[in-house]
Amino acid sequence: MEFLITLAAIVSLAVPGRTNANASIAADGDRVAVVWAASAASGATDIYAAVSGDAGRTFAAPVRVNDGEGEARVTGEQPPRVVIRGSDVVVSWVSKRDGTTIRFARSIDGGRAFSASRAVSKAGAPGDRGWHAMTIDHHGNVEIAWLDHRDMAALPAAHEMDAMHGTADGAAMAQSSGLYVARVSADPVQNVQNVQTMQPERRVTTGVCYCCKTAIAAASNGAIVAAWRHVYPGNMRDIAFSRAADGRTFAPPVRVSSDRWQLDGCPDDGPAIAMDAGNFAHIVWPTVTTSGAGGESTLAIFYARSRDGKTFTVREQVPTGGGAHHPQIAIARDGSVAVTWDELRDGARHVALARGTKDAAGRVRFAREPLGEAEPAMYPIGAATQDGLVVAWTGLAANGSVIRVERIGAGSVATKSR
Repeated sequence: MEFLITLAAIVSLAVPGRTNANASIAADGDRVAVVWAASAASGATDIYAAVSGDAGRTFAAPVRVNDGEGEARVTGEQPPRVVIRGSDVVVSWVSKRDGTTIRFARSIDGGRAFSASRAVSKAGAPGDRGWHAMTIDHHGNVEIAWLDHRDMAALPAAHEMDAMHGTADGAAMAQSSGLYVARVSADPVQNVQNVQTMQPERRVTTGVCYCCKTAIAAASNGAIVAAWRHVYPGNMRDIAFSRAADGRTFAPPVRVSSDRWQLDGCPDDGPAIAMDAGNFAHIVWPTVTTSGAGGESTLAIFYARSRDGKTFTVREQVPTGGGAHHPQIAIARDGSVAVTWDELRDGARHVALARGTKDAAGRVRFAREPLGEAEPAMYPIGAATQDGLVVAWTGLAANGSVIRVERIGAGSVATKSR
């Protein structure tokens, strides 16, 4: 059925006869979990997971996670998500079951088998939801964030909204788009029996951009942080951030950077967050910038960090090539930063990597490093192992798309949040 192939430093994961795409990755020490969507020609989509015990050198055979056959709904900005802590592996995805729900399943045996799935969002809620993110804290509690459009169900019909588009203030319309979170508590005794206690979903804020991925991460001091693309007055679609110091109560959102990207529509491209050992929040995001003598506009990747979740450093530009999209971030053991993204080169998209270290003035400076092969590829995402970085992406091979996993570097990258 499933197969995996090792070619040099790159491992390929795939389900034969399926389109394999849109991966996520997580690591805890040398244990690495990769999840992705495997779609049949009919469009039916299932979620698969493969786990490595040797920092991504080899993987066990993939296992199907979702218990509703063909139920998953996956795109590049809303892939399945995974977190890992010891032998505890949790996977979440957007499901077409009970309307549209955010579901999760848990494995307590290192990814060999998964529990029946449960919805963290309200079953049967009207409207759309997805673009979710997930994190796990040092206690094993899992926090899931998503965009929710249930309040849009009461708005005018689609054709009436199309007529309003471009004339109404996008910030006012976005008040019907909310950011929700829910927690799955993990008690050590309960986990022996694979029992999860869910806390009710709760809305963090409204005014979020409709279809850009969210980001969430857990700090070692118990705080939870979240980021998303917000719609500010005048259709300015910049990145917002909120911190829940107690892990529950999120502070009012703050604007990470006044990019003032004015756009009458959703860019379908959101932020990513990582927390370091000192509980600094590091964030990357795409936005439009101008370059060249003619002032041409292009998409670029920017980075900033915050100590208190209230103010951020001046943004630093990551050295990208071509139109850059879909950034992800990981933090090294020594505090350096690893950013991955995909960019347009020679008429095709390719994956890219840059590492950032502080200079004498305390500013983070990025330098590109090799990633991937010559084949077209997209949606890279990294996780940190005990002695390096592992990056997964969708490889657009001649005989169909597969998931590539590459080990990079040694002795630097140690932790990763998403």
